Amino acid sequence: MKYGDKIIYMEGIIVELKDGSVAIDFKGRLGYLKVPMRMLINDQPLQVGQEIGLNMSFVEVVNEQVNEEYISNIEKRKEKRRQNNG
Repeated sequence: MKYGDKIIYMEGIIVELKDGSVAIDFKGRLGYLKVPMRMLINDQPLQVGQEIGLNMSFVEVVNEQVNEEYISNIEKRKEKRRQNNG
């Protein structure tokens, strides 16, 4: 990273549980994050409304070039959804 790493503790609320994913609204209107369930450390089943905490750093763009393979995969996924929905 070009800038010094500064770890920031953030808290949020679980607002959605789906097949293998957890959606979190951060406190203080700091945004929304959806992550795979495997990224959460927990001993009990997850429930909507539970509070979470995480250490977060800054997000940095590491390459100015667009990764065309990812763009192609995103477009293929969108097209497949369109075909399945009608």
